Amino acid sequence: MKENKNSHSGHRRDFIKKASIASLGISIVPRHVLGGVGFTAPSDKLVVAGIGVGGKGESDIKSFADSGKAEIAFLCDVDDRRAANSRARFPGAKYYKDYREMLEKEGDKIDAVSVSSPDHNHAVQAMAAMKMGKHVYVQKPLTHDIYEARQLTEGAEKYKVVTQMGNQGASNNGTRLMSEWYDAGLIGEIEEVYCWTDRPVWPQGIPWPQTPDTVPSELDWDLWLGTAPYKEYVGGLVPFNWRGWWDYGTGALGDMGCHLVEVPVRVLNLKYPKDVQCSVGSVYVDEFKRGYFPDSCPPSSHVTMTFPKTDKTKGDIKLHWMDGGIQPARPEELGPNEVFGDGGNGVLFIGTKGKMMCGTYSENPQLLPTSKTERTKVAEKYERVPGEANGHYAQWVEAALAGYGKKEVSSPFSVAGPLTETLLIANLAIRGFDVRKELEGGRVEYPGRYIEMLWDAEKMRVTNFEEANQFVKRNYREGWKL
Repeated sequence: MKENKNSHSGHRRDFIKKASIASLGISIVPRHVLGGVGFTAPSDKLVVAGIGVGGKGESDIKSFADSGKAEIAFLCDVDDRRAANSRARFPGAKYYKDYREMLEKEGDKIDAVSVSSPDHNHAVQAMAAMKMGKHVYVQKPLTHDIYEARQLTEGAEKYKVVTQMGNQGASNNGTRLMSEWYDAGLIGEIEEVYCWTDRPVWPQGIPWPQTPDTVPSELDWDLWLGTAPYKEYVGGLVPFNWRGWWDYGTGALGDMGCHLVEVPVRVLNLKYPKDVQCSVGSVYVDEFKRGYFPDSCPPSSHVTMTFPKTDKTKGDIKLHWMDGGIQPARPEELGPNEVFGDGGNGVLFIGTKGKMMCGTYSENPQLLPTSKTERTKVAEKYERVPGEANGHYAQWVEAALAGYGKKEVSSPFSVAGPLTETLLIANLAIRGFDVRKELEGGRVEYPGRYIEMLWDAEKMRVTNFEEANQFVKRNYREGWKL
C-alpha cells in the first residue's frame, strides 16, 4: 500500500483553517458558553462526543452515560470494528471516522469531548476540542511528548475548559488516606519512593516487522497514523500492541505511570524532576549478541529521578521507576507471605520513622508492618470523591455542567500535565540511552548511557546531553499540527 499524500487533505486544510478561526472566538459557541458560567444544556445533560470509542474508550463513554448526566451524541473511530459495541450501545449517536469532520460539522451541538485514541494523537485531538471551547477528558497518558503536555496544560487555562485525565485512581480514597498518614507524621520524612509494574504485557524490545500486511477494510490506516510518520500497515499493531513502539506509544511508563507515580506526586506535592538516569534491559539480537532496537521501547527499565524540595518535604526526593517485572527489595517489615504492593505493581514510601505502600490506583494502602493499618486512625483532611475511581467520570461530567472554575476534579490538566511530563522525562532518559554516535573506523558509541541527565523544566531541555532533546517535541507528519 502506497501513501496517498492527498488522503484527507481537504479535511485537514478546512479543519485547520476553521480551528484557527475558532481560537479567535469567531466560531459557533457551544451552549454551555452561551449560557454563561454554570449554564447547563436544556436537557440538563452534558452532550459528549467520543474520539476513539473501542476498548478503554468504550468503557469511558459508558461511564459518562452511567452518571445519568451525560448524553453520548457523537462517536468517532478510525476502525469500524472497534466502534461496533459503542455504536450498538448508543444507536442514536452519529458516527464519524475523522474527528476533524465531526468537530467541524457538529461543533455547535457538542459540549464536551472524550479522547481515547492511541497516545500519539491525544494532543492534536484534545487541543482541537479545547480551541472550540469544549471540555475535554483525555485518557492517560495525557500526551506522547513533553512539549504537547505543556501545551495542553497551558491550553486548558487559556480556553477556560474543564479537563480531566483518565487516571481514575486519582479519585480513589487511598491516595488521600496516604496523604493524611504522611501529613500526620506517621512515617516521618520521606526521602525515597519506589514505583513498579509488571508491564509491558505487549511486545517490546523487538525489531519492526519487515513484511507489510493488507489493511483491513474497516480501518482507515492513514487516519490511525495521524501525526506519526508514514509506515506500511503491519499485522498485530492494532488495536493494542502499538504501545511498545515509540512512534505511537509511551511504553510501560505511559501505560501505568499515571496510575502509580500519581500517588507520590500527590502525597509529596512533587512538580518536575531536576535530573534523571536510567538502565534498561536488552534482548538477544542473535545467539551470541545482546542489543537494543531503537524503534521499540525496551523490555524492562529502571529509572531514577530527583525532585527538588517541596512545601511537603525537607529536601530532595529520589523516585525510582521499575518496569518489566523488576521490583525493589521487599521491606523487612513485610511478612514473608504478605503481598508486596498488589503483586505485579505497587508504590513504596520509605520514611525516617516508617514505611507505607499501596497497589495500583492507590488501592489497599498499608502502613508497615501491616498490623499498624487497622489500629491507626487519623483525621480525614482531604475530601473524598463519591464512587472513588468509578466516580472519576461523573466528577468530570458534573464539573463540566457547572462550568469552568466551579467544581474541582481529581486530575485536571494543571495536575495531569506536569505528571505526564515527569513520566515522559523518564522516557527521555530511556530513549537517550540508545542514541548512537558513529565514529571513524565503523566504531559506534552511545554517549547517553550511564550518565545523569540534568533537566531544565522551564525551558524543557536536557542541559548536558543535547541529543536527548530531539525527543521533547516530535515533528508531525505533513498535514497535522497542534
